[in-house]
Amino acid sequence: MTAAVAATAAAPILEIRGVHKVFGALKALDGVDMQVRSGEFHGLIGPNGSGKSTLMKAIAGEHLPTSGTVTFKGGDITRATPSERSRAGMSIKFQITSVLPGLTVYDNVLLATQAREGIGSLLRSSSRRRLHGKVWAALEQFRMLHRADDVASSLSHGEQQWLEIAMAMATGPDLLLLDEPTAGMSIEERRITGELLEPIRGRCAVVIVEHDLDFIREICDVLTVLDQGAVLNSGTIETIQNCEKVRQVYVRRT
Repeated sequence: MTAAVAATAAAPILEIRGVHKVFGALKALDGVDMQVRSGEFHGLIGPNGSGKSTLMKAIAGEHLPTSGTVTFKGGDITRATPSERSRAGMSIKFQITSVLPGLTVYDNVLLATQAREGIGSLLRSSSRRRLHGKVWAALEQFRMLHRADDVASSLSHGEQQWLEIAMAMATGPDLLLLDEPTAGMSIEERRITGELLEPIRGRCAVVIVEHDLDFIREICDVLTVLDQGAVLNSGTIETIQNCEKVRQVYVRRT
């Protein structure tokens, strides 16, 4: 069974129904419907200003929808806070890196894993020993073990992006949100990013906003195309590539 077929057979982990988002006179999202299935790599594309970032923020809890519903793992999270969504199993990496430059690579990942710890555990300083295995595994998966003791400020741009993805994955999420993970990367760094993400396919659903269409075609099972805040089309890579409406929108808006 191919990854795309397996993803189609799986149950939805994220459902967006009739989501609108209005900022004053601006209608940023206009009745968006979207499903992401467990283990699926789902790309979110569209011209600039199409509503991609607004939709990601609505999923993450940074923006609350004006109307409509967001359901995660069968529960309504439409009004949930970002921290509540994180505890439910959602993890986020936005375009601008949020690593702490003065801390080591190891400690950045450790802090990310500690985010779900109770205050009692943190006060007893017991979490560092107990979470060491998770931190080490995340660093190994994202090829950062050799930089574990280096301060994050010494990393290249691409390495800082990989570190933040490692931080997001260290909590063992069921859904990972990635906002332009390859922005500012070289062609080689983009290729490596795809290799680093591939092992999580099937055990963690991923929603990716990305302008690099070559990258997103290589890695995603399903694409949803937004235009002017609405879903233009959603389906397999082949379906989207053969969609005349999608081609017209990209020609019109570029």
